[in-house]
Amino acid sequence: MQKQLLQCLFFLLLSLSFFSSFSSLAFSLNQNRQFNEAKNYEGSSDLVDLRYHMGPVLASPMNLYIIWYGHWNPTHQSTIRDFIYSLSSQAPYPSVSDWWRTVRFYTDQTGSNITGNIILSGESFDSSYSHGSYLSRLDIQSIINTAVTNSNHRALPLNPHNGLYLVLTSSDVRVQDFCRAVCGFHYFTFPTIVGVTVPYAWVGYSGSQCPGMCAYPFAWPDYSKMPPPGAGGVGGGNVMRPPNGDAGVDGMISVLAHELAEVSSNPLVNAWYAGEDPTAPTEIADLCMGVYGSGGGGGYVGKVYKGSRGVGYNVNGVKGRKFMIQWVWNPVRRRCFGPNALD
Repeated sequence: MQKQLLQCLFFLLLSLSFFSSFSSLAFSLNQNRQFNEAKNYEGSSDLVDLRYHMGPVLASPMNLYIIWYGHWNPTHQSTIRDFIYSLSSQAPYPSVSDWWRTVRFYTDQTGSNITGNIILSGESFDSSYSHGSYLSRLDIQSIINTAVTNSNHRALPLNPHNGLYLVLTSSDVRVQDFCRAVCGFHYFTFPTIVGVTVPYAWVGYSGSQCPGMCAYPFAWPDYSKMPPPGAGGVGGGNVMRPPNGDAGVDGMISVLAHELAEVSSNPLVNAWYAGEDPTAPTEIADLCMGVYGSGGGGGYVGKVYKGSRGVGYNVNGVKGRKFMIQWVWNPVRRRCFGPNALD
């Protein structure tokens, strides 16, 4: 989950703000040298104590159900759907499905890997703000309950066997801790609220609330006065442009990828995580916060692809889409890894 590590990342990023433009250039040149001399730079460590705690992973074919809460831009919805389709569809290498292969390394106690079969199985549209425009964390579960019991519209199925529910909130919805401590989170529902225990994730659209925090690296905190190191667009001095034209939705997709990786490897908070406290676990994406390419870390996004007009991306999706999604911890290589890695 994106918790204290999210804050730590931005403290690291802000610590770079006192550098002059010359120092920033020197930093970039030094990173380029590291690509040639030490390609295992990003997050590699024998000290990371990521362990399996005997709980389940999402090994069965996954049925995803999206609950669109609030008023949504149809273009943004299409972009998010295409990302989800890309998780288990063919696209030019390096692709979203290639990125998901790292997640699939994680297994349960029977040796079953996380599934590669991910299906968008249903959608619900809660444009009436059934639980208001300010939500607590627990309200997210109530929204799921409404979506599976709503008699006024076609209800989503309640699928405790291989269902995963995604609650996505629009730009005008405020959620507890959103923009302050988290950009998204995952957990499991309580039978007292939903009737059964099912894994779910929430991600908020940050485009108008906190793009500088949750749409990294396509936005940068106003108080920092500088773009992410190495993320410069045209001329190297601008913030990196989002590949699908909107910083909020492109940042949201990276957060969504982060949460999908973690809910799949730790759906009941008793499977894969580091640390001794299951109420505040460090999970497989937490270990790679802010790393998108080789050499990434410490506020530098890493070596990624640059398209026209400063567009940045690191994987390809369906329909010619391009996305920028954060790397996750590879248990075989014991470091952060993505398909766009240089080694």
